[in-house]
Amino acid sequence: MDRKANDIPTILIDKEKFFYGNAYVDELLAAKIDVIILAGFLWKIPVALIKPFAGRIINIHPALLPKYGGKGMYGNHVHEAVIRAGENESGITIHFVDEIYDHGKIIFQAKCKVSENDTVQTLAAKIQLLEHENFSKVIEKFLEEL
Repeated sequence: MDRKANDIPTILIDKEKFFYGNAYVDELLAAKIDVIILAGFLWKIPVALIKPFAGRIINIHPALLPKYGGKGMYGNHVHEAVIRAGENESGITIHFVDEIYDHGKIIFQAKCKVSENDTVQTLAAKIQLLEHENFSKVIEKFLEEL
Protein backbone atom coordinates (compact mmCIF):
# COMPACT_ATOMS: atom_id res chain seq x y z
CA MET A 1 0.00 0.00 0.00
CA ASP A 2 1.32 3.43 -0.90
CA ARG A 3 0.89 5.68 2.15
CA LYS A 4 1.29 8.87 0.11
CA ALA A 5 -1.24 7.84 -2.54
CA ASN A 6 -3.74 6.99 0.20
CA ASP A 7 -2.99 10.16 2.20
CA ILE A 8 -1.93 8.27 5.32
CA PRO A 9 0.10 10.52 7.63
CA THR A 10 3.37 8.89 8.63
CA ILE A 11 6.07 9.59 11.19
CA LEU A 12 9.40 7.79 10.93
CA ILE A 13 10.67 7.24 14.46
CA ASP A 14 14.23 8.23 15.29
CA LYS A 15 15.39 6.15 18.25
CA GLU A 16 17.34 9.01 19.86
CA LYS A 17 14.39 11.40 19.75
CA PHE A 18 12.02 8.67 20.87
CA PHE A 19 14.02 7.80 23.97
CA TYR A 20 15.87 11.02 24.78
CA GLY A 21 13.71 13.70 23.19
CA ASN A 22 9.99 14.31 23.58
CA ALA A 23 9.07 10.78 22.41
CA TYR A 24 7.08 12.41 19.57
CA VAL A 25 4.42 13.64 21.98
CA ASP A 26 4.20 17.06 20.30
CA GLU A 27 3.74 15.53 16.85
CA LEU A 28 1.13 13.03 18.05
CA LEU A 29 -0.87 15.67 19.90
CA ALA A 30 -0.65 18.06 16.94
CA ALA A 31 -2.02 15.28 14.72
CA LYS A 32 -4.89 14.84 17.21
CA ILE A 33 -3.97 11.22 17.90
CA ASP A 34 -6.28 9.76 20.57
CA VAL A 35 -5.06 6.17 20.83
CA ILE A 36 -1.80 4.39 20.08
CA ILE A 37 -2.12 0.77 18.97
CA LEU A 38 1.05 -1.28 18.97
CA ALA A 39 1.40 -4.76 17.53
CA GLY A 40 4.15 -6.42 19.49
CA PHE A 41 6.25 -3.26 19.73
CA LEU A 42 9.53 -4.30 21.37
CA TRP A 43 10.94 -1.02 22.68
CA LYS A 44 10.04 0.12 26.17
CA ILE A 45 7.76 3.13 25.81
CA PRO A 46 9.21 6.26 27.44
CA VAL A 47 7.31 7.77 30.36
CA ALA A 48 7.19 11.02 28.35
CA LEU A 49 4.82 9.26 25.92
CA ILE A 50 2.93 7.16 28.45
CA LYS A 51 1.83 10.09 30.61
CA PRO A 52 -0.19 12.03 28.00
CA PHE A 53 -1.62 8.79 26.57
CA ALA A 54 -2.24 6.88 29.81
CA GLY A 55 -4.90 4.23 29.28
CA ARG A 56 -4.75 4.84 25.53
CA ILE A 57 -1.68 2.84 24.46
CA ILE A 58 -2.44 -0.81 23.71
CA ASN A 59 -0.08 -3.65 22.83
CA ILE A 60 -0.40 -7.39 22.22
CA HIS A 61 1.83 -10.06 23.76
CA PRO A 62 2.20 -13.68 22.55
CA ALA A 63 1.67 -15.30 25.96
CA LEU A 64 -0.70 -15.23 28.91
CA LEU A 65 0.60 -12.41 31.06
CA PRO A 66 1.77 -12.01 33.75
CA LYS A 67 3.77 -15.16 32.93
CA TYR A 68 6.37 -14.99 30.18
CA GLY A 69 6.50 -11.23 29.95
CA GLY A 70 9.23 -8.67 30.40
CA LYS A 71 12.41 -7.69 28.63
CA GLY A 72 13.55 -10.35 26.18
CA MET A 73 10.21 -12.17 26.19
CA TYR A 74 9.08 -11.82 22.60
CA GLY A 75 8.47 -14.07 19.60
CA ASN A 76 10.09 -17.47 19.74
CA HIS A 77 11.73 -16.70 23.10
CA VAL A 78 8.26 -16.72 24.66
CA HIS A 79 7.19 -19.94 22.97
CA GLU A 80 10.46 -21.67 23.92
CA ALA A 81 9.94 -20.65 27.56
CA VAL A 82 6.33 -21.89 27.59
CA ILE A 83 7.28 -25.28 26.12
CA ARG A 84 10.36 -25.64 28.35
CA ALA A 85 8.19 -24.99 31.44
CA GLY A 86 5.75 -27.73 30.42
CA GLU A 87 2.74 -25.41 30.33
CA ASN A 88 -0.49 -26.98 29.10
CA GLU A 89 -1.83 -23.69 27.74
CA SER A 90 -0.60 -20.46 26.26
CA GLY A 91 -2.28 -17.64 24.41
CA ILE A 92 -2.30 -13.93 23.81
CA THR A 93 -2.71 -10.93 26.05
CA ILE A 94 -3.92 -7.55 24.84
CA HIS A 95 -3.01 -4.96 27.46
CA PHE A 96 -2.50 -1.31 28.21
CA VAL A 97 1.10 -0.14 28.15
CA ASP A 98 2.63 1.35 31.26
CA GLU A 99 6.18 2.10 32.42
CA ILE A 100 7.07 -1.60 32.88
CA TYR A 101 7.44 -4.17 30.09
CA ASP A 102 4.27 -6.26 29.65
CA HIS A 103 2.81 -4.99 32.91
CA GLY A 104 -0.18 -2.77 32.10
CA LYS A 105 -3.77 -3.66 32.86
CA ILE A 106 -5.00 -6.65 30.88
CA ILE A 107 -7.82 -5.91 28.44
CA PHE A 108 -8.29 -9.36 26.91
CA GLN A 109 -6.76 -12.83 26.85
CA ALA A 110 -7.40 -15.80 24.57
CA LYS A 111 -6.00 -19.27 25.25
CA CYS A 112 -4.89 -22.31 23.31
CA LYS A 113 -3.74 -25.75 24.39
CA VAL A 114 -0.06 -26.64 24.37
CA SER A 115 0.37 -30.30 23.49
CA GLU A 116 3.33 -32.53 24.28
CA ASN A 117 4.13 -32.56 20.57
CA ASP A 118 4.14 -28.79 20.08
CA THR A 119 7.29 -27.17 18.79
CA VAL A 120 8.14 -23.50 18.86
CA GLN A 121 6.82 -23.28 15.29
CA THR A 122 3.51 -25.07 15.93
CA LEU A 123 2.87 -23.04 19.08
CA ALA A 124 3.75 -19.84 17.24
CA ALA A 125 1.18 -20.74 14.56
CA LYS A 126 -1.52 -21.26 17.22
CA ILE A 127 -0.66 -17.94 18.83
CA GLN A 128 -0.68 -16.12 15.49
CA LEU A 129 -4.14 -17.51 14.76
CA LEU A 130 -5.39 -16.15 18.11
CA GLU A 131 -3.84 -12.77 17.31
CA HIS A 132 -5.54 -12.60 13.91
CA GLU A 133 -8.89 -13.73 15.30
CA ASN A 134 -8.97 -11.32 18.22
CA PHE A 135 -6.75 -8.25 17.99
CA SER A 136 -8.82 -6.13 15.62
CA LYS A 137 -12.09 -7.09 17.36
CA VAL A 138 -10.74 -6.07 20.77
CA ILE A 139 -9.40 -2.79 19.37
CA GLU A 140 -12.72 -2.01 17.65
CA LYS A 141 -14.62 -2.67 20.88
CA PHE A 142 -12.20 -0.47 22.83
CA LEU A 143 -12.60 2.38 20.31
CA GLU A 144 -16.41 2.10 20.41
CA GLU A 145 -16.32 2.50 24.19
CA LEU A 146 -14.17 5.67 24.10
